[in-house]
Amino acid sequence: MSPAEVEANLQQAAETIRSADALLIAAGAGMGVDSGLPDFRGNEGFWKAYPPFRKLGLSFVQMANPQWFRTDPAQAWGFYGHRRNLYRATKPHRGFAILQRWARRMPAGHFVFTSNVDGHFQRAGFVEERIVECHGSLEHEQCQRRCGGQIWPAGAAEIDIDESTFRAREPLPRCATCGGVARPNVLMFGDGGWLEDRSEEQYRLYQTWLRQVAGKRLVIVECGAGVAVPTVRWECERLGGTLVRINPREPETPAGGIGIPLGALEALERIDAMLAGQTRGD
Repeated sequence: MSPAEVEANLQQAAETIRSADALLIAAGAGMGVDSGLPDFRGNEGFWKAYPPFRKLGLSFVQMANPQWFRTDPAQAWGFYGHRRNLYRATKPHRGFAILQRWARRMPAGHFVFTSNVDGHFQRAGFVEERIVECHGSLEHEQCQRRCGGQIWPAGAAEIDIDESTFRAREPLPRCATCGGVARPNVLMFGDGGWLEDRSEEQYRLYQTWLRQVAGKRLVIVECGAGVAVPTVRWECERLGGTLVRINPREPETPAGGIGIPLGALEALERIDAMLAGQTRGD
């Protein structure tokens, strides 16, 4: 796509957002890259962030598996605890504030649909009742034994990690009911033990909102959602609104969509500047 075509698509996106009644904000892992979070795309990206796993020959998919909480909880919490510590120490980038400003302008409101488990939309000021975390949240935990079917907020304490091995030191998070090792309330690969109650309630509120905005001008702004785990892309493509897909490597859209081959922050800032120009020109 030429620079002129990118500019035209940015302008079209700005015009669509300006005239919309409702906004769905959708985000995948690429949304966090501009905040300084690592890009786990491919084994090389994962191993750059977690060098000890290169030596062990373990990929992201292999580590993101609930079996580790049964067979080696120190390794499991080394991986997930380090990620939670990192997400808490990282400030959401300016693009979140831009999206929040757009959301406040929408006559029919907004919703967030994200596969990210970092809790950054909440940290950026989006209200809990307007967010679907389709893969769960590292800020919530459950018993890995599913002893009582409960989900609880994660504690404020950091997980103590040996940075040379990415193994967690005791104390590990525990279930208050049975005393067994807890796990994050996150959907992992091959995961039959994930408790869906919290996400199901988020979906219920989301579906109610979608019914309320049926027939209105819905714009969907999708940031950093790739094809490797396409949950977010599929959701955005099924809804029927105008899709603005922001993705530096995979910006292709179905007919009627607007593809922007840029990173999330750059695209959001450029669209926002155009919206400001449109407002001044009214």
